[in-house]
Amino acid sequence: MDGKRPNNQEGLAFAGGGEGEARPPRAKGVETDTAACGSESPVEAVRGEMEAVCDPENMKRAYRQVVGNKGSAGVDGMTVDQLREYLKAHWPEIREQLVSGTYRPKPVRRVEIPKADGGKRKLGIPTVLDRLIQQAILQELTPKWEEAFSTHSYGFRPGRSAHQAISEAEAYIAEGRAWVVDLDLEKFFDRVNHDRLMARLATRVRDKRLLRLIRAYLNAGVMENGLVSPTTEGTPQGGPLSPLLSNIVLDELDRELEQRGHAFVRYADDCNIYVRSEKAGQRVMGSVSDFITRRLKLKVNTSKSAVDRPSKRKFLGFTIVEGAKPQRRIADKSLRRFRARVRALTRRRRGVNAKRMVSDLTRYLRGWIGYFGFCETPWELRDLDGWIRRRLRAVAWRQWKRGPTRYHRLRRLGVPRDQAIYTVWRFPGAWRASRTQVLNAALPAKLWDQLGLLRLYQP
Repeated sequence: MDGKRPNNQEGLAFAGGGEGEARPPRAKGVETDTAACGSESPVEAVRGEMEAVCDPENMKRAYRQVVGNKGSAGVDGMTVDQLREYLKAHWPEIREQLVSGTYRPKPVRRVEIPKADGGKRKLGIPTVLDRLIQQAILQELTPKWEEAFSTHSYGFRPGRSAHQAISEAEAYIAEGRAWVVDLDLEKFFDRVNHDRLMARLATRVRDKRLLRLIRAYLNAGVMENGLVSPTTEGTPQGGPLSPLLSNIVLDELDRELEQRGHAFVRYADDCNIYVRSEKAGQRVMGSVSDFITRRLKLKVNTSKSAVDRPSKRKFLGFTIVEGAKPQRRIADKSLRRFRARVRALTRRRRGVNAKRMVSDLTRYLRGWIGYFGFCETPWELRDLDGWIRRRLRAVAWRQWKRGPTRYHRLRRLGVPRDQAIYTVWRFPGAWRASRTQVLNAALPAKLWDQLGLLRLYQP
C-alpha cells in the first residue's frame, strides 16, 4: 500500500476521445463532427461546445456532482452506485454519440411530491446517465449566461441566494415602495414554450449539436404508470438543466422590467415588483400580466397573484413589515409548516427514546434555522424554543403513561413528594402537565441541552 486514498473516478474512461488522443472508430453511417455542426468551420467543429461538454475534467466534475446528489433511478432502473461501472464499459460510445449528434435521451420518470399547500408537485426524474450529461451541459452553459442575467435575479445562480433576494426587497420597501405586485406564474415549468426557449438559447450557443441535444431533452417524453407521453412544452422539474432553462426563459421578463424602470426581485418563478401606491400596482399588474401572456406564452395565476402591502404577502418564506426600518419576519405559513413538522417528529407513537427523538429533531432544526435564522424577530425564535421543550415534556409525560410510573419518575428527578402526588393527580393530560412548574423543573432546558437539542435562539 502506498498510503494514497483510492480515487473513485479511476477507470471512468472520460479521457477517451480528448485532445491529442486517438478517437474511437466512428460507427458506419454516422455524420462527421463537421457535418453535425452544420455551417461551423472545421476548426470550430473539432473543438466546439459539445467537445467542451465532453471534456474529461468537465465530465469528472459532473460525475462528482451527480453522485453527491444521489437521487432516484430513472426509467432504466440504473442507480447512482451503478453509474461508475456503466461508464467504464460504455463511455467511449456514449461520447461518440454526443459529438456526432446521435445521442437520444430516455424519457423522464414522473413522480409526485407533496407541496406545502397540500397539493402535489410533479417532478420528472431523468436516468442517472442523462443527469450526468445534463450536469455537464449545465457546467458549460452557466458561464455563458451568468454574464447576461439580470442583477435582480437570484434563483438557481452561483453565489446568489434567497437571503440576498429578501434583502433587496427590504431595501426597496425602505425607499418608500410600500406596495408589492406579487406575481405567481401558473404551472410555469409545465408551460415553457420550447420554440421560444430554443431561440433564446441560440443567441449564445453556436454548436447546433448541443442545441439539438437540449431540444431532445425537452422532447424526451414522460413515463407515468408504464406509459410514455410526448412533451411538447415545459421543462420537467427534476433534471439538473431545468433551473438554468427556466432562468433563460424568464430573463426576457427581467429585461422588460428593467427597461420599464421597475424595482423588482425575482427568485425562479417568484417575482415581486415594488411600487409606491396601490393604483400604480394595479397598473403594473395589468401591463406585466399582458406581457407574460402575450410575449412569453405563459399564464399568470390570478388567484395567487395580488397587489398588496408586503406585510400581507409571503416572499420566499418571509414577510416584510413595512415602515421606516422594514423588518423581515417568518411568514405565518412557514411557521405553521414548522410546527407541523415538529409535531410529526415528537409524536409519542414514533416508538423512539428521548435521545433519538432529540437527535432527529435537531437535524431538522439545524437546517431550518440555517435559513429562517435570517429573520429579525428573535422573540419568535425564543417562543419556538419554549414550545419545542414543552412538546418534549408532553411526550415524556405520555410515555410515562400510568400514575405510579409518573410519580416515581418525578421523584427520581428531584420533585418533592407532595408536589409529585399533586401533579400526577391534578394533571392527567400531557399538554396541561407540560406547562406546570413541577414538570418544567423536573425536565429543565439544560436537560434537553445535554441531550443535544439545538436552540433556535442564540443570544
